[in-house]
Amino acid sequence: MRPLLILFLLVWNCAAQPLRIGMSAAFQGPSRALGIELYRGAQAYFRKLNAAGGVNGRPIELVVRNDGYNPGPAVLNTIELVNQQKVLLLFGYVGTPTVTRVLPLLKGGFERSQLLMFPFTGAQPQRMPPYQDLCFNLRASYQEETAGLIDHLYSAGCHKTGIFYQCDAYGRSGWEGTRRALNQRKLKLGAEATYRRGSKFEDSYATQVKILRDAGVDHVICVGTYAPCAGFIRDARNQGWNVPIANLSFVSSESMLALLLKEGKKTGRDYTRYLVNSQVVPTYQDTRLAAVREYRQAMDAGAPMPDASLVGAGGAEYQPLRYSFVSFEGYLCAKLLAEILRHSGPVYDQEHILKAAESIHDFNLGLESNVSFGNQQHQGLHTVYFTRVQGDQFVPLSNWRAVVSGLKVALQ
Repeated sequence: MRPLLILFLLVWNCAAQPLRIGMSAAFQGPSRALGIELYRGAQAYFRKLNAAGGVNGRPIELVVRNDGYNPGPAVLNTIELVNQQKVLLLFGYVGTPTVTRVLPLLKGGFERSQLLMFPFTGAQPQRMPPYQDLCFNLRASYQEETAGLIDHLYSAGCHKTGIFYQCDAYGRSGWEGTRRALNQRKLKLGAEATYRRGSKFEDSYATQVKILRDAGVDHVICVGTYAPCAGFIRDARNQGWNVPIANLSFVSSESMLALLLKEGKKTGRDYTRYLVNSQVVPTYQDTRLAAVREYRQAMDAGAPMPDASLVGAGGAEYQPLRYSFVSFEGYLCAKLLAEILRHSGPVYDQEHILKAAESIHDFNLGLESNVSFGNQQHQGLHTVYFTRVQGDQFVPLSNWRAVVSGLKVALQ
């Protein structure tokens, strides 16, 4: 009986140990809302999961580090998470400039290859050789987002594209997607203007507005984060330039809108007209979807803020969002990760988790489309949604003609 008792105690002790997941993201600086809200959405799910017994009897523990949306700290965080913290896998990294610098570590930076699950970026590098076999993506790509925007804007009468983008790997990824979409229609990019990563809402973007306006573009694709994109929109509208402006999902729609609404109260201007944002998850207002109902209930039950050590001195000023597209995506990513870990158990290592992830087929996340992975398929969703501002929120967009109705005014 004694050997059986020892075996039982060993199994019980293993089952009680948390599954530690490593996350590096922006929790401070002008892009902090991205990391904070993605974390809150994921933790809303993990908190509910752990209260119900976790995964195969083991709770999930997020081990989180701040990188401020900068590549250098992201690399150092990853090394520490793997070598010192001994995390099981990497999850929920935020941003193309950080993810692209971390990718080489996955294959050759450690004793064993490391998996990166569901980074918050639609860029191509983690979707292509040599890294696509170690990365799993839930969201649609930036190429799919930009193609959808160009197709709809072109059909609505906008034929000369300008692009305002972050001058780094993220911006160039959106720039490349826009160029691809235009090439398919035998069109060329009308003009481009850039800004530096880390720019703030308070900065002036009048120069970028002038470059694009003088080139005669009739719409602008923005590939950036919420603070500079909101600043660009403010300066464009203050100059009376009312062309349609479209943002990619990474922008953090609610954070951008909050800045524009606050500025509008100060100036008496409406900065939200002719504004379009693409999204990679459906609106969290659509309670017909099971995932939306689950997400809202989980967020209302409690979505914790990151520790004060992560958000820094400015964390006390941050106002958490009740719901957002970013936290909804975080919730969905956490739910899908838990399903993969269920399939992997009771053995949790890179090989078993990889096989478990590739075995996911037609998993019902509670959306309109199910998720499937495979040996050659590491992206779960491909749908792109389009939204516009109504009142104080983004709502689904159906009438693209209404978005471009200001075009004649803008070009006068």
